[in-house]
Amino acid sequence: MNTHALIDYYKAIEGASQQMLAAAQMEDWDEVVRLEGACAVLIEQLHASARAQALPAEHRPEKTRIMHRILRNDAEIRYLTEPWLSDLDRLFAGRATALH
Repeated sequence: MNTHALIDYYKAIEGASQQMLAAAQMEDWDEVVRLEGACAVLIEQLHASARAQALPAEHRPEKTRIMHRILRNDAEIRYLTEPWLSDLDRLFAGRATALH
């Protein structure tokens, strides 16, 4: 296995999270959901690869930096989606009362 493969997964997840943030900033919720699915696939691939090989020590500082950027992107995405999720809650609450 390529020794750079694990860090490449982290970089790919970071790239997808940046794309998700850009989509959320444009209120393109379908794209956010699509990219969230892509992230989930990448994370599963990372987990599978990590079981077969440990991340080399020299990549750990870079992993930490990448993880911090992913977490910042995630926090911003959550902030941007809160109004959208509230709208969905109101929409579904209205439907639930209309069905009963």
